[in-house]
Amino acid sequence: MNAYDVVVVGAGNAAMCAALAAREHGVKVAVLEWAAFGDHGGNSTFTAGAIRTVYNGVDDLRAIMPDLTESEIANTDFGVYTEDMFFDDMARVTQNRTNPDMAELLVKGSHPTLKWMTTKGVRFAPIYGRQAFKIDGKFKFWGGLTVEAVGGGPGLIEALHKAAGREGIDIMYETRAITLLADDKGVHGVRVVQKGETKEIRAKAVVLAAGGFQANVEWRTRYLGPSWDLAKVRGSRFNMGDGIRMAMEVGARPGGNWSGCHAVGWDRNAPEYGDLAVGDGFQKHSYPFGIMVNADGERFVDEGADFRNYTYAKYGRVILNQPGQFAWQIFDQKVAHLLRDEYRIRQVTKAQADTLEELATKLEDVNPEAFLKTVKEWNAAVMQDVPFNPNVKDGRSTRGLKVVKSNWANTLDKPPYLAFAVTCGVTFTFGGVRITTDGEVISVDDAPIPGLYAAGEMVGGLFYFNYPGGTGLCAGAVFGKIAGASAGGYAKAK
Repeated sequence: MNAYDVVVVGAGNAAMCAALAAREHGVKVAVLEWAAFGDHGGNSTFTAGAIRTVYNGVDDLRAIMPDLTESEIANTDFGVYTEDMFFDDMARVTQNRTNPDMAELLVKGSHPTLKWMTTKGVRFAPIYGRQAFKIDGKFKFWGGLTVEAVGGGPGLIEALHKAAGREGIDIMYETRAITLLADDKGVHGVRVVQKGETKEIRAKAVVLAAGGFQANVEWRTRYLGPSWDLAKVRGSRFNMGDGIRMAMEVGARPGGNWSGCHAVGWDRNAPEYGDLAVGDGFQKHSYPFGIMVNADGERFVDEGADFRNYTYAKYGRVILNQPGQFAWQIFDQKVAHLLRDEYRIRQVTKAQADTLEELATKLEDVNPEAFLKTVKEWNAAVMQDVPFNPNVKDGRSTRGLKVVKSNWANTLDKPPYLAFAVTCGVTFTFGGVRITTDGEVISVDDAPIPGLYAAGEMVGGLFYFNYPGGTGLCAGAVFGKIAGASAGGYAKAK
């Protein structure tokens, strides 16, 4: 009853891909989930489901989205997203620090892994609502991000858990892994607390896929630095770093960007942890089309430095560093139709006014005189002779401002004006354990720890400072499949 060939710790995207890949070796697999059913799935459940993948044209997209219709194809410019483009994005946003071997596995494995996931019942669709704008009657995708899981993160987790059920994988909820069972010969199982009772679950191989440490206030402050205890947690409250801790207790080598994380603009009044009823709705990612001001009424970042996909994961840190750890995003009616759906949820912190003077009085905790001065200078600096185009980096910039806006600059002059209050929402941490290209956890002696594998957010070395949107789910699936296949093969051979 308490003996398996492979035990997977965690039940999110990476963990379930690992479990399904291990099961393909014909071995007995169990998944351990700290959360109760309904709160399961880790951070993956809280995502919007965007997943970055290589594709060289419509045929590649059809291979993972067989439901794509002829009319959708005729009315859409999907473009391409080649391996070279993916490599370039990974290198650029991580300032060339990404581990090249891991990046290669991610890029080259992205499309085959998504295709494999479709064989498990996962369905994908184009992200029309968030990644395409209609120009001259035709949708055009931008930023290299085209695919999402049907049903978002919850839909992805449901599909993976259903697949596990069909394939005879045992899933144990309310089962918190606390230590690995290990000796000089490697890892042999996991000690857990299951509904208040401590037990040992033996296994020939263990895959750790239990997420980062973003829900651990003490670890955030220790490794990310001052003020990070004040950030909101976008996702699961269960991602406390236990998988990382357990691995290091048996000699795993830490790796990656331990002082870095994925952090975004998040509703200022969102709860401390993610709310599955709202999901990803607290995010506020249309800032490239407006301006952001802090408590001093001043702009502090280039809102149009790049496509949202390449800046949103690092701007949360910038917002956290502002006075009071908040900012307001400001828009007028020229761009209101471009705002993403998350700006229309019931739980939004919003202000609206017919004049800028009235809006200044409604921006809670902001210096109104300084704000009006900022907007006056902003309106005079916009290069209105350059056409505005949301699908490309249009070069519609500003002149003479201390903080430039590189693209998508528009004057604020068409009321009613809209403003949204944001703070920092931390998604996942970038530091973790080192692994081999087969998903084996590397020890401090630079050798694989026998029987121990890892995948997902708790693996370090892939992301530094920032990441391209949609890469988290892709990396979880790719490295989960690798780790699971390796663990399954190892267990079968024992």
